[in-house]
Amino acid sequence: MNSEVPHQDGQELIEVNANSERRVGKWAPVVKDETIQLLGNKSLSKDSKQHISDEAVSILSRCVPPTSDKGQETGLVIGYIQSGKTLSFTTVAALSRDNQFAMIIVIAGTSIPLTEQSYKRLRKDLQIDESQDRKWRHFHNPTLKNKDNKRIGSILDEWGDQNVPTEEKRTILITVMKYHKRLRDLINVLRALDLDNIPTLIIDDEADQAGLNNLIKEGEESTTYQCLRTLREVVPHHTFLQYTATPQGPLLINLIDVLSPDFALTLSPGEDYIGGKDFFFDGSPYIREIPSDEISINNDPLEEPPSSLLQALRLFFLGVAIGLIRDKGRGNRSMMIHPSQRTISHVQFLRWVENIMRDWKQVLANNEDPDYAELINDFRESYDDLKQTVPDLEPFDYVAKRLLDAIRKTEPLEINATGGKTPPVDWRGSYSYILVGGQALDRGFTVEGLTVTYMPRSIGTGNADTIQQRARFFGYKRGYLGFCRIFVDQQVAAAFTRYVQHEESIRRQIDKHAKSGLGLQDLRRAFLLTRELRPTRDSIIDVKYVRVNISEGWFYPKAPHECSKGLGNNVSTVKGFINSLEFEIDEGSPDRTEIQIHNVSCNVPLQKVYDELLLNLFFARLNDAQNFLGILVIIKNYLEQNKDAVCTVYQMSKGISRKRELNENEEIRNLFQGESPVNPIEVRGTIYPGDRSIRGNEGITIQIHNLTIPKFTRDHPEYQVIPNIAVYIPREVAGDVIIQEQRSTEDYVGE
Repeated sequence: MNSEVPHQDGQELIEVNANSERRVGKWAPVVKDETIQLLGNKSLSKDSKQHISDEAVSILSRCVPPTSDKGQETGLVIGYIQSGKTLSFTTVAALSRDNQFAMIIVIAGTSIPLTEQSYKRLRKDLQIDESQDRKWRHFHNPTLKNKDNKRIGSILDEWGDQNVPTEEKRTILITVMKYHKRLRDLINVLRALDLDNIPTLIIDDEADQAGLNNLIKEGEESTTYQCLRTLREVVPHHTFLQYTATPQGPLLINLIDVLSPDFALTLSPGEDYIGGKDFFFDGSPYIREIPSDEISINNDPLEEPPSSLLQALRLFFLGVAIGLIRDKGRGNRSMMIHPSQRTISHVQFLRWVENIMRDWKQVLANNEDPDYAELINDFRESYDDLKQTVPDLEPFDYVAKRLLDAIRKTEPLEINATGGKTPPVDWRGSYSYILVGGQALDRGFTVEGLTVTYMPRSIGTGNADTIQQRARFFGYKRGYLGFCRIFVDQQVAAAFTRYVQHEESIRRQIDKHAKSGLGLQDLRRAFLLTRELRPTRDSIIDVKYVRVNISEGWFYPKAPHECSKGLGNNVSTVKGFINSLEFEIDEGSPDRTEIQIHNVSCNVPLQKVYDELLLNLFFARLNDAQNFLGILVIIKNYLEQNKDAVCTVYQMSKGISRKRELNENEEIRNLFQGESPVNPIEVRGTIYPGDRSIRGNEGITIQIHNLTIPKFTRDHPEYQVIPNIAVYIPREVAGDVIIQEQRSTEDYVGE
């Protein structure tokens, strides 16, 4: 049932949808004044506000209800890079107050600037400084030394006092840096309090960073992880919400780990969001390649600014000039230069940028300068590049007149912690910035109005989550997408392109699983991921994952007879599927034997094959099960993009059982019958081309075999009527999959 709750002062309505399709929760949170007020103050469309509210309700409904005496849950909330995760957890915090949670703890940032960025945003959005009703009491990095335990305890006493009206009870908001000393201070404060029957929400921003146990393989606990585990122990009634855009770590840690999530949900960005799918695709007009000889390496450093950097700067300054014309100096435009983590590289690039800006200002200030015409011509070429994606550009001569002012209004800054603290950016101080830095520009750092990114670095260790966290160029920028350019080398561009496929695969699995109502422990850990990337840092993973490379060609289980649990199921599944199709005799030489003549059904919907055949088969041998699971993952992913795909199905030998021998490993020696005749070479295969050649002209092919496997040893039983399948994977479907077994393989296959 939907109801409408009007915001005070005539704000837009937000519907309370308690029967949301995606919600399979423990209870039904109610949207009240705090949530409505927060979203009412946002410059968002009504639909966007409704969407954010619905997602917050969905998240909180899976948390421990505030009416419970105690209980603990761990939730994983997955957003995109720069997609509004902070607004999401701020809305969840406001909704928690609406539903009588007494305390909200936000673990925000591993550095002082990121922590300050988060808690200032929280104070602003929750109107802690502006509101007169004092619904919130904020403590930042609380300590016993400051007697914060007494202040917090006094406020929490209000929640047990029946004489205090509910609306007057203040909610504790604690923000704490994700640093072991700050976390220990907080733990000491909370230990001094009686927290029984105190409904609490703990939000871990960038949850995959720093908090997971880096010493798991040594049987020890890393410092921050130990603090988070202890923090959870001292709060008897809470839900621990992990917010991240890179969920690989939380999903792959051991299920018995205290930080392994019990449930997971994805956040959908607003319609103005630009992410990997918008930037990284074949023929993307936004990606520019940095040639390999223009990327500095240790034994061959660059001696002068590379031409690709000059091109990037010209595109950026043109965008700044046009922005000044259109925006009249409102908002921001910025460029990010993201070389290696070595600060010497930062200094070099900053010096180059400063020198280039100085030289260009001198030339543009004097049209009599001998270099003026050449520089203007270079800018004109970059203007033509920009016009490919911004067709309504102002005339070049008009824009060129503002280039000097655009460069003057741009501040180059080095962003790193060499001085002990990463310097903040005064976004109100200037319209335009060029930020040069390494790791400080990676995670959680918001770059306002970012249009041009120059990233002269390799994929490094190849951790997928690390690569994705560098993508500060994602965000809400559809209104100026045409001005965006990303300069990377070919390998990094390919890595981002492959990551997009991996990211979407995970999100689809999480969404489907969330609607099932099952706990996340039941999620099949099988994700698309190219072999060039690792999902996350190895130090936090103590349950090994395997890689399955499903390349172009045939796949078939080698030991289909080893399936006592599923053999009867496989027989009935194959029989039912065959009976659902219409077959005809395949074409071929009239001299073929009966065994070489097959039934064929063409243009069978691949979705039907996936749902009615492949998804219901079981294979017990580990290699068979893992490879078959890889097949399921890549076909499912292919179907997501090609819903109307069809395939060809063969009933080999029209269902006649074929005799097959086993090798010393008790595997089928060779499933496929060879060519006929074999000799001489001139006529080889003219009667029968061999089983491997029996497939459709395009797309996936399924061969269904019936096998008789004779005794392997004296005590080995004779298997008869053993169904087996062979799957041909064409190049456009092939891919790489990582699989982590945290329960039996047979439980995974057949889901």
